[in-house]
Amino acid sequence: MASTTFFANYTISPDAYEAVGPVCRAYGSRVMVIGGVKAMQAACPELDKALEGSGLEILAREVYGADCTFARMEILADEAKRLGAEMIFGIGGGRALDTAKGTAARAGLPVFTFPTIAATCAGTTALSVVYREDGSFERFDYFDRPARHCFIHTGIIAAAPAKYLRAGMGDTLGKYYECQFSSRGESLPHSSALARSVSIMCRTPLLEYGAQALADCRAHRATHALEEAVLANIVSTGLVSLLVDENYNGAVAHSVYYGLVLLPGFEAAYLHGDVVAYGVLVQLALDGETEELHRIKAFMGELGIPSTLGEMGVPLDRGALAAVLTETVNGPDMEHIPYPVTEEMIFAAMEQVEAL
Repeated sequence: MASTTFFANYTISPDAYEAVGPVCRAYGSRVMVIGGVKAMQAACPELDKALEGSGLEILAREVYGADCTFARMEILADEAKRLGAEMIFGIGGGRALDTAKGTAARAGLPVFTFPTIAATCAGTTALSVVYREDGSFERFDYFDRPARHCFIHTGIIAAAPAKYLRAGMGDTLGKYYECQFSSRGESLPHSSALARSVSIMCRTPLLEYGAQALADCRAHRATHALEEAVLANIVSTGLVSLLVDENYNGAVAHSVYYGLVLLPGFEAAYLHGDVVAYGVLVQLALDGETEELHRIKAFMGELGIPSTLGEMGVPLDRGALAAVLTETVNGPDMEHIPYPVTEEMIFAAMEQVEAL
């Protein structure tokens, strides 16, 4: 059976939208925009200016909704067909971009992504995270290919709240440590081996540029350091996700996250990537990577990411953490790891992280 891999194409700069016309004209002229309210307010003035004289026409600007849901995708796909749209532009964060990708797939149209924050790799991945109408997670929706092109305007990202860049860096670190851990000792097929090699770019640039990038974002400056962090968060992580077998796409760090969000009010209080970064510390403690544990703990301190349960208002207590530990050990991200892990081992790792 033939195996086809599509990579993520992208343009990144404070003038990234100047490339929209030249890139997108090959797909037609009629555009439907899907995005978040704040995201479109931030991006559309720049986009409209870039589209002047391009031959591209925006037919409608639709708000994606509160969550990425199948029902909303179907409604928007029907609207795109009714309008005669020839392409979809997705503008915003992960849920807006995921809605745009799912809508385009259902309407049979090419999609282009315009991330306005750097909290996720949704702009370059070939899947959507889909939620039910009540806001609970439903499932992943996979596509044959990622967006045709991702336009990353660093000026817009620099103007967004810095907490999203920070959380994106936490999630990106998880991609490196989990990919390396879950594939340890295995001879991988080419695509997954390439992903494992690329995953180093989810760590090295962040340790070098991350603290400066966050400071620049807080000052709303689109700098080289910011660009390096954004590329790690959106592009490097996206490439790993596109290339790697699902067995190597998660491990302890994400499983700790899915355990902690069972606690009442926790998910609403803490950003996904910040909690995944804490999960990286637990994984490093579990795995006996003491030197790396101290390095990442210090890095998280530079960024202001909470690195203990105490900082997140969670007691280090076996009883209080019972459901968290059970979910962590039994979660789907733990199905392919190099050795068996028990609840006692996870709790001992948490104790070690707390004592640092």
